[in-house]
Amino acid sequence: MAGFKEIDSPVQMRLYSLTKNRFVFVFVMFCAAFLTTLIIGVLGPAAIGHQSKTAKALGVSSKNFNTGPFVLNSGILTQFNQELWLFCQFQLTGLPAKKDYKLQRDFHMSVKIMGSAKDTSYKLISHSYHNRSRHLTCTLDACESMVIFHLGSLNHPSYEVNINLYGLKLPPGVGIRNVVFTFKYFEDQFTQIQIWFRFVFLVLSFTVTCLFTHSLRKFPVRDWCIEQRWMSALLPLLLLYNNPVFPLTFLVQSWIPRLFDAIFQVSFFAALLMFWLCAYHGIRQAERRFLPFYLPKVIIVGLIWATGCTILSWQEINEVHDPSYQYKIDTGHFLGLKIFFFVIAAIYLLYLLILLVQAFQELKNMPYFDVRIKFLTILMFIVVLISLVAIFTRFGGAVLQENFVMDVTSSYQNSAEFLAFYGLFNLYLYTMAYVYSPSPRAIQDATIKSVPSKFSMLGDSDEDVMFQRRNLKKRISAVEEYITDEESVHG
Repeated sequence: MAGFKEIDSPVQMRLYSLTKNRFVFVFVMFCAAFLTTLIIGVLGPAAIGHQSKTAKALGVSSKNFNTGPFVLNSGILTQFNQELWLFCQFQLTGLPAKKDYKLQRDFHMSVKIMGSAKDTSYKLISHSYHNRSRHLTCTLDACESMVIFHLGSLNHPSYEVNINLYGLKLPPGVGIRNVVFTFKYFEDQFTQIQIWFRFVFLVLSFTVTCLFTHSLRKFPVRDWCIEQRWMSALLPLLLLYNNPVFPLTFLVQSWIPRLFDAIFQVSFFAALLMFWLCAYHGIRQAERRFLPFYLPKVIIVGLIWATGCTILSWQEINEVHDPSYQYKIDTGHFLGLKIFFFVIAAIYLLYLLILLVQAFQELKNMPYFDVRIKFLTILMFIVVLISLVAIFTRFGGAVLQENFVMDVTSSYQNSAEFLAFYGLFNLYLYTMAYVYSPSPRAIQDATIKSVPSKFSMLGDSDEDVMFQRRNLKKRISAVEEYITDEESVHG
């Protein structure tokens, strides 16, 4: 095979010493640990708390349901409620009894948000009213709920909101029966679950990182196989994914900790995507020069990372200046980002599929290499499958529609969703760290390879084990022939 060449023998992975039963046991333990975290999440508290108020309960006359003003109070909130959303949903009467009937109207909504001060008075949290165009969509069953504003941090114990509507004209015979306003926020108990489990995962990740690094300390980096090299990079990024500065979200009245949290997560997932590409290509490729090997992968994954960071920072920064800002208002820009993201994602999937098929075709019958490919593929398939099931269970077909950006409607609805995602990727890295760590025989093999007359039988991404065996047999045969010749000469 053209891609392989003989080099110093690499660090033997624990994967090579696993029997079939132990191989299956690793996957069983991974699935069992994930199910345990999922069950803990199911038994945990709901993530989102809410309180609803109707226009009638606020004392607004039915004649003013299409204009307002509507004055609402959020009630007492704490930093552990994390964020605050306000939804609005119209209830109409007189709609035609047609199954495919759909009512759409554009109107404007002005929003004035005030936060309570120390003297219990209220002051504007920004310098002016926020006037935004809104789109009302109703069917025969109900009207779509719309987001009025989103506060990413709660710097006041309570908020008062003044809402006015302009230009909302309905067809003849159609009227507004009521308007339902709903405040949503994170529950205190869910926030405590977040803090504790992020801390637990952070400690576990730090421990696994130290143990994995310690196990490789006696071996030069040039002897590490490509999985071990990538694990030494992914494990520190897992620490960022668990976000050691997450408590600053509650201690600092700023949007910066939340932005860092989003960038940390995007960076971890981008590194994971890069690892899959490099692993499937690098296992069968000895020459890994930057331009032909890394540059195409860096461009594809880098564009995905940049798109994710742009979308999250765009929404975050705009909400700081205008809480009523929604990405749906900037549909032109976000449609372009959406199309660009899906095009790059399609290119990535095609590239990954090509590398995966080529790896299986070239290495499926080679000792050690076939085990590496099978383990990497099976575990990756499990992680991707669980992620897709969780995403489509949560969002359904809407994941491909306008709520492409994970905004208010995409927040965790319960503890199970939070623990499912965080537990899945933490356990995924822990499992790989165990399997790719040096085997108990690695030190012994490292000692043997230092003796010129002995040769290691290790497999790595830079050598073909079959070639090593053949070379060893040839040298043994040559030595035996030499001994036979010497014995015949000295008769």
